[in-house]
Amino acid sequence: MERAHRPGDSVVHALPAHCKLTALVAFVLLVVATPREAVWAFGCHAALLAGVAVAARVPPGFLLRRMLIEVPFLAFAVLLPLVAEGPRTTVLGVSLSESGLWSAWNILAKGTLGVLAALLLAATTEVRQLLLGLQRLRLPPLLVQIATFMVRYADVIADELRRMRIARVSRGFTARGPRHWAVLAKTAGALFIRAYERGERVHLAMLSRGYAGSLPAIDRATASRAQWTGAAALPAAALAVCVLGWTL
Repeated sequence: MERAHRPGDSVVHALPAHCKLTALVAFVLLVVATPREAVWAFGCHAALLAGVAVAARVPPGFLLRRMLIEVPFLAFAVLLPLVAEGPRTTVLGVSLSESGLWSAWNILAKGTLGVLAALLLAATTEVRQLLLGLQRLRLPPLLVQIATFMVRYADVIADELRRMRIARVSRGFTARGPRHWAVLAKTAGALFIRAYERGERVHLAMLSRGYAGSLPAIDRATASRAQWTGAAALPAAALAVCVLGWTL
């Protein structure tokens, strides 16, 4: 499985994680605040993200492959014009709700832009730096610790699941239909128990090493004014587009 992070030395990669996180949240909020009727405004937002991708040297194919995560939302958006109420119009012989069409466009445009912005953040920032950025932004420490351990042990749990799958295959098991779902459910239950027991062992090991409820701060570096200014360029441009979308 290809990693979401794409190493590089661009100006976007060099920005501190907490600056990029702040810019991402501000950009997404401004995209959501943009009126759905201002179709041109979403094209401007997309152009801004394209500029970031070019500056970060992230190829379009790298992002498009990860856009598959949006497919369930797209399926929901496609159904809205068919089931929504209100005045209807005919498109290619199909009766569609006008309010449903606007709602589908709203979800499609804003959701796609939000996903692209998040993918650009993931592509230009290591997971460890993201966690440090959350810590610098004063996110509740418990949430940061949970995210840290989730990232740290995700590969361990995935490897445990791989070993369980190999054990099933070595015994001639192959899931071919609903009658095998019970075996897969037992596998999921066994994986949960193993993960829970491993978590207890890890917690006891941490307590024996002096853990008192908080992790030590590894990196206290702060961002310069120039770095904050560079990160603010994207939401500042998005703010201008949003204001024009409401006024024009």
